[in-house]
Amino acid sequence: MAAAGAELFRDVFPFVEPPRILLQGASRWFNPDEIVVTDTTLRDGQQGWRPLSVEEGYRIYEALVELGGDGSIYSAEFFLYTGRDRELVRRVLEAGHEYPKPIGWIRATRSDLRLVIEAGLDETTLLTSISDYHIYYKLGVTRDRALEKYLSVVEEAMRHGIVVRCTLEDATRASLEKNIIPFVEKLVRLSERYGVEFRVKIADTLGLGLPFPEVPPPRGVPALVEALREAGLEARQIEFHGHNDLGLVVANHLAAWLHGAGMSNCTLLGIGERAGNCPLEVMLLHYAGLTGKRPRLEKLPEIVEMLETMGVRVPEWQPLVGRNAFRTKAGVHIDGLLKNPEVYLPFDPAIVGREADIAVTAYGGRAAVLMWLRRHLPPQAVMTLDKNDPRVEALYRDVVELFEKTGRHTPLSDEEMEELASRYFPELRNATASSLAGPEHVE
Repeated sequence: MAAAGAELFRDVFPFVEPPRILLQGASRWFNPDEIVVTDTTLRDGQQGWRPLSVEEGYRIYEALVELGGDGSIYSAEFFLYTGRDRELVRRVLEAGHEYPKPIGWIRATRSDLRLVIEAGLDETTLLTSISDYHIYYKLGVTRDRALEKYLSVVEEAMRHGIVVRCTLEDATRASLEKNIIPFVEKLVRLSERYGVEFRVKIADTLGLGLPFPEVPPPRGVPALVEALREAGLEARQIEFHGHNDLGLVVANHLAAWLHGAGMSNCTLLGIGERAGNCPLEVMLLHYAGLTGKRPRLEKLPEIVEMLETMGVRVPEWQPLVGRNAFRTKAGVHIDGLLKNPEVYLPFDPAIVGREADIAVTAYGGRAAVLMWLRRHLPPQAVMTLDKNDPRVEALYRDVVELFEKTGRHTPLSDEEMEELASRYFPELRNATASSLAGPEHVE
């Protein structure tokens, strides 16, 4: 129970819900009702990871439906280049889920556009490299020639009623005045002519973006987004796609939302090229904090398990999903958890389908031993158990002695703790033996 008069900021940290993001002096372009997450696991994630079978791709798509089929995950991008890609899109369309909406991903060529038309998709991302690095060095053409090529494919798509989401590749190294705005102005005119909406994706291709309003273009993400809003684009027309090369990807995605972009383009676990993309699950947690809505984040452990069976290696310290994300080793932290879980947990781990955990090491103190016992002993055996119990003291000394004698560096497993603790708590051995016996076998 909290002490009388304690200030716990419950409007920000409700604990049983994701932490809320309260704003003061927010950008005039931000509206929480206009933001969504979009997915590119089956495009950029697959590209930076490995090719997927149709069945694997479909399982990932169904996981996205489970996680954000309420509309919090608005769309999912798909390649269309191989027979497997096209079969996956066919199966996804056949499933008929409204969200995430399947859209294509193509280069700015008419032959690629034909793939979108043949697949029966009504929206596609179109790669439109926008920095002079890409235009002059990669494509080997002039700025005018590059934009002309992109616009010819956009126009053909609009003739077919297809919404085009132009990826401004390498936007954080592109001239706003010479490249980005002139291109967007031409897109506006085409959209007015054909009555078909378009969208643009600000791609921070090398993770060079910065989330601070004071930073001008090309690196300032807020400045880039607000410039597009000033050019007449709505939130639903602006998507941000960041990479994590400099470790700022989540901050940049949040900055894009807060300054007027409607869509945050991510991948599950952040898988992708080089240092990876923005982790979709993290942005969904912040989406909940900004909007009050609740995607089904409790599905995350199942999704992680599925991805691990496909070969994804999840770092132990990865936020929300890593094995150490809610595990405590330090004695002072464990002592705080024993007194009140909120002392060392940012929110209830059950929100993301997890529970708080501890690891018993030589540094966990009596608190770690006591917390482990409380989790493994029968309820009636722990009602009066505390750190001053001589059995807890004896077990703690055994743990320290084991580490000192063996030079061990890794935490003790539950089985090892059971072996040590059963000297003082024989009911542990009985409980283990009972669980191993299982139900009686019947022919």
